[in-house]
Amino acid sequence: MKKYTMETTVGIFLVFGLLCVGYMTMKLGHVSLLGDNAYSLFARFTTVTGLRTGSLVYISGIEVGRVEKLSMDQDKQKAVVELRIRKDIKIYDDAIASIKTEGLIGDMHVSIDPGGAGDPLKPGGTITETQPPVDVTELISKYAFGDVTKK
Repeated sequence: MKKYTMETTVGIFLVFGLLCVGYMTMKLGHVSLLGDNAYSLFARFTTVTGLRTGSLVYISGIEVGRVEKLSMDQDKQKAVVELRIRKDIKIYDDAIASIKTEGLIGDMHVSIDPGGAGDPLKPGGTITETQPPVDVTELISKYAFGDVTKK
């Protein structure tokens, strides 16, 4: 009888452990089983150096989404960034998207000024006003080698 009690206890802990691992995998992998509560927006940049799939999207310093995909628009010769934004966040057609860094040498993220004077962007809409990332190494090399002029 004690043998079956021990095996049952081990089995319960094993199932509980597997459920915990599955839950953590879904949370850390940003997987949703019960439907998606986000919509896609697109932004075209001249360069997306340092940005990658999974980078965060912020509005006023609050995380509101992630970068879903990076691709190239061959006709316009621009990088296209697909952003997944939470459904409860409204972004307007006069919004400005810019690529910024976390600190001096941190990860890149997309920062959005949501606008408000225009109409709300629909899922699949495009943010037309964008600002590429500042190239810190270029600025440092200009300063170090004397290419920066004072006005």
